[in-house]
Amino acid sequence: MNRFLAGLALALALAGPAAADTDAAYKALKSAMPGISKSDISKTPVDGIYEVQRGLSFFYVTQDGRYVFSGDMVDVRSGTSLTENSRKALRLDALNDLGDQSMITFPAKDEKYVLTVFTDIDCGYCRKLHREMGDYNDRGITVRYLFYPRSGPDTPSFDKAESVWCSKDQNDAMTQAKMGANVSAKACENPVQAHYEAGQRLGVRGTPALIMPDGSVQPGYLPADRLLTLLERS
Repeated sequence: MNRFLAGLALALALAGPAAADTDAAYKALKSAMPGISKSDISKTPVDGIYEVQRGLSFFYVTQDGRYVFSGDMVDVRSGTSLTENSRKALRLDALNDLGDQSMITFPAKDEKYVLTVFTDIDCGYCRKLHREMGDYNDRGITVRYLFYPRSGPDTPSFDKAESVWCSKDQNDAMTQAKMGANVSAKACENPVQAHYEAGQRLGVRGTPALIMPDGSVQPGYLPADRLLTLLERS
């Protein structure tokens, strides 16, 4: 058990017995986690067990506040991770909060799927994915880009992302930048910092990071046909 969960277990033990509902779980948790809200706690299909969300992390607590444990909750019969389902919903909520208007979109004419990609202009596999944009679009896959300059703020990659966003023709500027061409430095109000922070909250570690329509994550580049197969199975 890590230090946080060990401390939390002690706080819950000191809180003593509580009534069997989410309010009781909330009361037991809030002393150890001052920032927690009731909306962070939800019931699970298992009687007496509650799921607690902290960012992209989840753990579980008994209804009396006595026991806390971490790890994925899995339905053995179906093979479904209930915890991963919660993560998927969280990712989709985060994308909805950012909104289409903050993304650079390369639409498919005959759209069947919408793929959201955290991208870094200077990432080799991100550039490879972009070179094959026509293949994705031809297969009905619309690609929406979010910026995730892995080097972080105040770096050349971050500056390039901002300049692409501030260009008159964002799609062309994105293509030129991913081809290695210089994009004129431009400044304007932009969502790059918000994209980067969202990627950190969602646990993005490398690029490209592909967020599938169901909220699952596919790390790294995939050729169009293989991606289409995965989308058709989801």
